[in-house]
Amino acid sequence: MKIPKIKICGVNDSCFAAEAERLGADYIGVIFAEGSPRRVTAEMAREIAGALSGSARLVGVFGDSRVEDVAAMARLVGFKTVQLHRRASEADVAALRGEGFEVWTLAGGASADALLFDSSHGDGETILRNGAWKTVLAGGIGVDNIADAVKSGADIIDASGSLEISPGVKSIEKLRDFMAVFRRAVQKHVGK
Repeated sequence: MKIPKIKICGVNDSCFAAEAERLGADYIGVIFAEGSPRRVTAEMAREIAGALSGSARLVGVFGDSRVEDVAAMARLVGFKTVQLHRRASEADVAALRGEGFEVWTLAGGASADALLFDSSHGDGETILRNGAWKTVLAGGIGVDNIADAVKSGADIIDASGSLEISPGVKSIEKLRDFMAVFRRAVQKHVGK
């Protein structure tokens, strides 16, 4: 069994982002979706990007934004990876790939570089295996179930709300606990 990568999503604070990277997060997600309490501006995303040393990759997360707007924001901030938190069309994925971006999208839409299985969309408990894409497990992942997430075989485990003290306000203590439980689960289930 391989060691999954960790994505900490909904980050809207550069200090929290830097600490998440220091603790071993592989991806830091910033959300641009309308109505999200975790939503960031381009300026905030650039500040977060500037706080990272380069060991974690910044991922731009978009809801129903037009592909042209996603590409423009990604170029402005400097994203290499964009996540369409929707079931994207083949044309949308192809357009973003054509711009040079790695594309993640919700499972059930077009094939992309990574497929996101999110329990809030009814599919987080199912992991499909196919060498053509990475799988991202999201939705309700926290200290209570990170060991199960590790055992699931997902390539990337995505945590967000479980690391908050209120919507959009992350807790460094919860992050530290989460990463410690993740490391123990990896040692137990992967043996590394």
